[in-house]
Amino acid sequence: MSSGKKKGFKIEPFKHPVKMDPSYGEKTWKVLEDAIHEINNHNASGLSFEELYRNAYNMVINKFGDRLYNGLVETETAHLRQIAAKVEAAQGEGFLKELKLRWEHHNKSMQMVRDILMYMDRIYVKHQNKAPVTQLGLDLWRDCVVRRRGIRDRMLGMLLDLIHRERTGDIVDRALLRAITTMLMDLGPSVYSEDFEQHFLLKTAEFYQVEAQEYLGSSTCSDYLRKAERRLAEETERTINYLDPSSEPKVTRVVEDELVKKQMRALVEMEESGLVPMLQQDKYEDLGRMYTLFRRVEGALDLMRSVLGDHVKETGRRLINDPERTKDPVDFVHKLLEEKDKYDRIIGAAFNSDKSFHNVLNTAFEHFLNLSPRAPEYISLFMDDQLRKALKGSNEDDVDATLDRVMMLFRYLQEKDVFEKYYKQHLAKRLLSGRAVSDEAERSLLVKLKTECGYQFTSKLESMFTDIKTSRDTMQDYKSIRRAAATSAASSADDTDIDLFVQVLTTGSWPTQTAAKCNLPRELERCCEEFKAFYLASHSGRKLSWQTNMGHADMKASFGEKRHELNVSTYQMVILLLFNEADSLSYRDILSATGIPPADLKRSLQSLACVKGKNVLRKEPMSKDIGESDVFIYNAGFHSKFYKVKIGTVSAQKETEPEKQETRQKVEEDRKPQIEAAVVRIMKARRVLDHNSIVAEVTRQLSARFLPNPTVIKKRIESLIEREFLERDPNDRKLYRYLA
Repeated sequence: MSSGKKKGFKIEPFKHPVKMDPSYGEKTWKVLEDAIHEINNHNASGLSFEELYRNAYNMVINKFGDRLYNGLVETETAHLRQIAAKVEAAQGEGFLKELKLRWEHHNKSMQMVRDILMYMDRIYVKHQNKAPVTQLGLDLWRDCVVRRRGIRDRMLGMLLDLIHRERTGDIVDRALLRAITTMLMDLGPSVYSEDFEQHFLLKTAEFYQVEAQEYLGSSTCSDYLRKAERRLAEETERTINYLDPSSEPKVTRVVEDELVKKQMRALVEMEESGLVPMLQQDKYEDLGRMYTLFRRVEGALDLMRSVLGDHVKETGRRLINDPERTKDPVDFVHKLLEEKDKYDRIIGAAFNSDKSFHNVLNTAFEHFLNLSPRAPEYISLFMDDQLRKALKGSNEDDVDATLDRVMMLFRYLQEKDVFEKYYKQHLAKRLLSGRAVSDEAERSLLVKLKTECGYQFTSKLESMFTDIKTSRDTMQDYKSIRRAAATSAASSADDTDIDLFVQVLTTGSWPTQTAAKCNLPRELERCCEEFKAFYLASHSGRKLSWQTNMGHADMKASFGEKRHELNVSTYQMVILLLFNEADSLSYRDILSATGIPPADLKRSLQSLACVKGKNVLRKEPMSKDIGESDVFIYNAGFHSKFYKVKIGTVSAQKETEPEKQETRQKVEEDRKPQIEAAVVRIMKARRVLDHNSIVAEVTRQLSARFLPNPTVIKKRIESLIEREFLERDPNDRKLYRYLA
């Protein structure tokens, strides 16, 4: 393998160096300068662009790039000054047209010049960090023409005037406007902004500021919103037609600020046509237009939400304080649901189902609904009405929808434990009387309540359903034994026609009932004793107490030649059986014989003697009220077109004040152990805690059932300290310590 050195090439200078003509640069530039003049004068058809390119090329490679570049600047500057003078001399709208024409010519000329000087652009301009030919042409046009004192202000004034005329209804040359604004943008975004856009936006604000005041003084809110909507659409179209797209958000913001943001309070509060009248009159289209416009500007939707919330609160407050509305609990709740449905429809149709508006609506309903101490009772009464009769014949979907609407109101309640107290009473009556529309609907509502409030809330309610089912099974066994006994010789024939049905209820699961004394007929008394013996035989250690005020009976009655089957309460049955022995009895006689509490007795007698069409007894003297000296007579002439006649019991439509206080006291007593349990749970976990933190945490934990009063919480803490569950810190009286 050879290890010899590689042979290389040696470059030597020319033995006879080439001498450059000292005047070469000027001569060549003169040729190019003349060509540029011809191009600017639109006489380029006779030029040889190849030769011109070669000349420019030679100048660059022979170090005459500076002369070439500076010569171009001088030549174009002189030419553009002449052009500027011609543009300035143009009159009227011809001024903008002349400017447009000269700009187009200048662009074409600079394209040709760029082709000739392409090598200079690629080599000299790049190395010397100068502006390329195209950019140089733009910069010179900007400085020599557009920003010439006699052109700049005049051009701006004419542009703004044309736009103003178009806004006021005139037809203008949009193509001309677009050509000028495009020219400014081509010269650079800063030129477009400084020489036109900033002034345009300022004039736009001034225009719409004046127009907004004119609109407010002469239009309703609905008309104003339509005009504002139209103006915004026009400005968007204007941008598309002859402004740069970058101007669209800026001009839109200006119009929004002047027509909407600065006027939003005046619009919302307009008498007879503002937001509240729109809500009252269900103007979905106008409300939707307001929402669409207001969502464009900051703070406007907050204002709408605030006014909506205040209006709903005021509407609800009037509803709650209207004695005519609160006379009928069912009608009252129906009205609440109608109001809720109304605003839900508005939010859905006009406000694009905006969740923030739904939140405001829910907050407003919760606020005014809890102003009424009777709201828990009324909602329970409404549920009772729905489950007793209103849902009859409804399909499963309708039932579920109705229950969901009721649950919506239930969620607003802060005193859910008060609702539970009333609901338990109403549920008990439905279950014991068998008047529920369907067990499925009852259990569906129970599931919804459990989902909302947890197992503890519904545990006793579920026990009530369990008791009813167990009672049915128990009665089947009892009737089987009784039928067998009826066939034996030892059975008595006196009470075999009595069909007794007993419901055994667990104490604690059902509403507390005072076991009122009532003297039952001996036939019924004997049946009750038989059932008692049967039940206790299989359930030793239990105690039965009869709740005669909660029972009912079907009894056959004869009125002359006519016979009817009467559906009555147990008290009414006991009263009517007395008339088997006598045709007339005084109030005192009935009271003595039956032992029914006077208040219940009077209501029962009113139902039997004072209700038109169902007066199986006559009262002397005739009146609606029951007096202690009244006499009641068997009505032999009673008749009805129905064989089965239901005789309801006249009852107080509302709780008396003492009854209200009693219910409230029961609720307050039930709350005490719940508050104490919450305090103990918290302290067991935290060990040491200050008073305010305990109050806040207890309120948070119990808010699903009720809002505890801080004063009551303090009293329960004192009680726990006395019973040595807690103690105060010896150094800080506001701190509590948990005692294990």
